Amino acid sequence: MEMNREKLCASKADVSSDSAYHCSTCHDDEEWSNTSRGRAKSRSLSASPALGSTKEFRRTRSLHGPCPVTTFGPKACMLQNPKTIMHIQDPASQRLTWNKPPKSVLVIKKIHDASLLQPFKELCVYLTEENNMIVYVEKKVLEDPAIANDDNFGPVKKKFCTFREDYDDISNQIDFIICLGGDGTLLYASSLFQGSVPPVMAFHLGSLGFLTPFNFENFQSQVTQVIEGNAALVLRSRLKVKVVKEHREKMTVQNGIEENGVVSTNLEKEVGKQIMQYQVLNEVVVDRGPSSYLSNVDVFLDGHLITTVQGDGVIVSTPTGSTAYAAAAGASMIHPNVPAIMITPICPHSLSFRPIVVPAGVELKIMLSPDARNTAWVSFDGRKRQEICHGDSISITTSCYPLPSICFRDPVSDWFESLAECLHWNVRKKQNNFAVEE
Repeated sequence: MEMNREKLCASKADVSSDSAYHCSTCHDDEEWSNTSRGRAKSRSLSASPALGSTKEFRRTRSLHGPCPVTTFGPKACMLQNPKTIMHIQDPASQRLTWNKPPKSVLVIKKIHDASLLQPFKELCVYLTEENNMIVYVEKKVLEDPAIANDDNFGPVKKKFCTFREDYDDISNQIDFIICLGGDGTLLYASSLFQGSVPPVMAFHLGSLGFLTPFNFENFQSQVTQVIEGNAALVLRSRLKVKVVKEHREKMTVQNGIEENGVVSTNLEKEVGKQIMQYQVLNEVVVDRGPSSYLSNVDVFLDGHLITTVQGDGVIVSTPTGSTAYAAAAGASMIHPNVPAIMITPICPHSLSFRPIVVPAGVELKIMLSPDARNTAWVSFDGRKRQEICHGDSISITTSCYPLPSICFRDPVSDWFESLAECLHWNVRKKQNNFAVEE
């Protein structure tokens, strides 16, 4: 009888020790214990730390979605993948901090806009004289006659560090970025950094301002708060795009006859492949270009053909880009914190072809169909437009270098305010209520 009791106690101890799972990835040395149904029992977000615990409780779980490392029943758990590049975070936990005080700042101003000259000068004077910071400015900005001919601005202008796009690499010299303009200014800032992007503070001085939450009236206090740290961040995922082109060149043929005696015209010889890479914040657009024929491109997901797009083209967008061209083409709008990639057809030749959302991290590949009548054209955030021919390919996946955009309040409030103010989302006259009869 006593032996049976000992075996029973030992088996209970084994089950309890096996069922406790140590989630070191997301919970910082917190233990998860199973409930009676075998589910992982998580600590409540509002729970206080355990009595006698010296470690301060921190909210590390997402408000929406399970922990990526969890248990299923008393024995099963999700296999830990060392290649995991992201996990779902609580948006409120994304805060900016500095390992060292920032010293250099890149100021990006919208070109050919006279209304931005005065804000640009005030900001640069504040950064250089009051904060003693190194200010980087694009060289073509200082070539504006209103800035070049301003003698009062001369002493400040001499302190600037200048650079030229596509010539100078400043990626390792910038601590954070300040944008003066609209959404296009933020997209341009993203294109300057093909790797890690410094935090971006965007002031609304353009036409739309969906991605620029700050107003310029109180810029001194707002910039000071960012320099001191502890500001809310939204990590806007980007797309890593690789374009592979079959590089061909025309051979010069004397008298129209090759060495083997065969007559040839417009002979092309494949001499290699040309590979180009881009970091895209909004979307990759593949369209039919100037041709009058429908575009005919094949879309592969992780090597498997999922569909052929016949229409005006296709948009592959980030959650940030879901409120841009994709929304105009009928797609849903996705919050930037949602890890996803959206595929949206442009005027498809099929009524059942609806936009779809695929998980972030998958690899999409777009190629011309073998029986396509014409070539296609591709652009990246509206720039670098180029032709795609037979044999060329476009590979798209989630980049491991997001754009950290500094929030005015928090990621959720800023996004819904932009929907209401810029896109007038769900704005209508209110329905009249019934009159109260006495």
